[in-house]
Amino acid sequence: MPTIEQARHWYASSDAVHDFDHVLRVYRMAERLTEAEGADLEIVHAAALLHDAEGTMPGAESRTNHHHASAEFAAEVLRREGWDPERIAAVQHCIRAHRYRDRSEPPRTVEAKVLFDADKLDVLGAIGVARVVAYATLAGQPWYAEPSARFRQSGEEEPGEPHSSYHEHLFKLRKVRERMFTETARAIAEERLRYLDEYFERLIEEWEGKK
Repeated sequence: MPTIEQARHWYASSDAVHDFDHVLRVYRMAERLTEAEGADLEIVHAAALLHDAEGTMPGAESRTNHHHASAEFAAEVLRREGWDPERIAAVQHCIRAHRYRDRSEPPRTVEAKVLFDADKLDVLGAIGVARVVAYATLAGQPWYAEPSARFRQSGEEEPGEPHSSYHEHLFKLRKVRERMFTETARAIAEERLRYLDEYFERLIEEWEGKK
C-alpha cells in the first residue's frame, strides 16, 4: 500500500491548487465517505493518494489528460508493490473516472464514486474559495469580472472575455453538487455551497464598493 510519506514526493512540483495538501484533504474526506458508504478502504486510499500524481499544472497541455496519466502511473506504483491486477484496475478506474470535465468513463463502483465526490467537495466551502481564487491567479485570470449574457446562458465566453473565479463558480462550482453520487457527499456539499455563494455575493459587493 502506498504511504502518505511516499506520496508526498509525487507532488513536490505540483501547483498550489493540486498540491499535496489537496491530496491529503481528498484522502481524509474519502475515508469519511468510505465509512458512510461501505467502500473498500484500501482501494480508496490508493486512488486518493495517486489521483493527481501526473500532469496537473494549470494551462499545461497534459492537464486535460492528467487522470489518464495518473492512472498509468498508479499501475506502475502498485505493480511494484505486488498488487493483484484486478485491484490495480479498480484503482485505475477510480482515477480515470474522477475528472469532472470528462464524462467518458463515469464512476461505476462505490470506490470510484467516493473518490469523485471527495475530490469535488474540495472545490466547495472555504477551501473552494481559496482554490478557485488561486487557480484564477495561476492562470492569469481575475478574481472577478462581470460575466456576459452569453456566458450566463451558455457557459461560453464572448471573444476576449476573461474566465474569472466568479465565472468558474457559475460554470462549475455551483453545479458540482448535482453531479455527486453519494448521499453523504451531497449533504456536505449543500452546506459548503451556501458558504461559497455567500462569499461571492460579498466579493461582488466589495468589488463594486457597496460594502
